[in-house]
Amino acid sequence: MSSEGHDLAIPLITDPHQAAGRTRSRVAAYFALTKPRIIELLLITTVPAMVLGAGRWPGTWLVVATLIGGSLSAGGANALNNYVDRDIDVVMRRTRGRPLARDEIPARNALAFGVVLGVAGFAWLWSAANLLAAAISTSALLFYVFVYTIALKRTSSQNIVIGGAAGAAPVLVGWAAVTGSVGLPAWVLFLVVFYWTPPHFWALAIRYRDDYSTAGVPMLPVVAGVEATTRRMLLYTGLMVGVSLLLVPVAGMRWTYLVAALVLGAWFLWDTWRVYLRPSDAMRLFTTSTIYLSALFAAVMLDVLVR
Repeated sequence: MSSEGHDLAIPLITDPHQAAGRTRSRVAAYFALTKPRIIELLLITTVPAMVLGAGRWPGTWLVVATLIGGSLSAGGANALNNYVDRDIDVVMRRTRGRPLARDEIPARNALAFGVVLGVAGFAWLWSAANLLAAAISTSALLFYVFVYTIALKRTSSQNIVIGGAAGAAPVLVGWAAVTGSVGLPAWVLFLVVFYWTPPHFWALAIRYRDDYSTAGVPMLPVVAGVEATTRRMLLYTGLMVGVSLLLVPVAGMRWTYLVAALVLGAWFLWDTWRVYLRPSDAMRLFTTSTIYLSALFAAVMLDVLVR
């Protein structure tokens, strides 16, 4: 046999460590498409809504199943958001490290991934909970992608206000999963998250105002200026605190929740006022708002479980 033929017979040797590293990198990129930190915040509101709707712990399996379905739907929405926004993600410092901006995943794969997750979320919630919970979750996905991301984000300074409805939907999903309906207390929780969203996100938009300006995204700090934005933040924070207190008469919450709502609301208002006086503290409010929402909903759950 000739040396040439002998060379052709030698199989190509692939380093298994390199192959494993590429696989891990690809999996991590798809996982990043789902924006897991945002999903975590959404799920924090789901479980307390389930506990309040049931008036007790609704059962571990139902809670886990609802969280799985909600994660699939939210992950699908975020993946589709990445797909639509891939052009502006490249030019913004805050987002240029995302998988599509770095060409780590083909755009068509991200689109298919988002659709598959969304369909899976609907199917899972329908089978594990009920049709209403599945329909609300999928409606939130469609609203986030088509109303917020496609229709409003690049055209209106009220994008985050209206689009915030999608982020508030998980409380309705949780309530529907245990009751098969959506009661008045669930809508109060919905409004708490809805009014919480503008000051939370505008704090981030103040910090990255130049980014949004460069990308041509009309976030309120870009269009109206920082001072006007901080005034709006104070307004929405006040509305949020006021609505949070409605849970006492509407849902029969007791002292555990009332004290927590008053203390946390005062803290949030104080930090919002600080941003009004000194906009450079915006990211401090961004952190405060995240802690506020988590603690307030924890107080809802605690108030029910200690009865």
